[in-house]
Amino acid sequence: MADVESSTSAPARDVVYCGVCTLPPEYCEFGGTTKKCEEWLNANHSDLHAKIYSEDAVTANLSTLSVKAQERAEKDAQKKAAKAETLEAREAEKRASSKVLIKRIERNKRKYVTCIQGLENFGMDIKKIAKEFGKKFATGSSVTKIPGGGEEITVQGDLAYDIEEFVLETYKDIPEDNVEVIEEKKKKSAAG
Repeated sequence: MADVESSTSAPARDVVYCGVCTLPPEYCEFGGTTKKCEEWLNANHSDLHAKIYSEDAVTANLSTLSVKAQERAEKDAQKKAAKAETLEAREAEKRASSKVLIKRIERNKRKYVTCIQGLENFGMDIKKIAKEFGKKFATGSSVTKIPGGGEEITVQGDLAYDIEEFVLETYKDIPEDNVEVIEEKKKKSAAG
């Protein structure tokens, strides 16, 4: 039998990851959300923040760069910050203008299906919400793709107003004005 060597390996390191960009704090400057990362680090790991963002550390890092490189780094940082702000503003505008449509669709005589569209615009996991609807209302619930792109939740039963109430109570970040209930009826064919 072969002898097993006892290897003396280094102990495991405890690595801190940024709560904003998910990079180690030493690399947050490459993520594009430098200001938010710095604020998060200051709030959660002030000792590490002092080590990375102290005046001495910043001046030491800048002193190793040439004047042109410093100017480039400053311009790049400004561009990244502006890009992040416009992206955030665009997302906020998209959320404000987005609507959650709850459709009550008649299938046969007294059978109904309720479809919910637009929840993904508010940053929600559609599959998880579909499961919640199924459990809450004790009915079948699934996620289906729609032709215009995107997904909708289909719930069996006439639950449009119950779902509207549940969504408004459970998800506080969706404004009440952005939730709309629509009734779709089957078009009757003209008799001969």
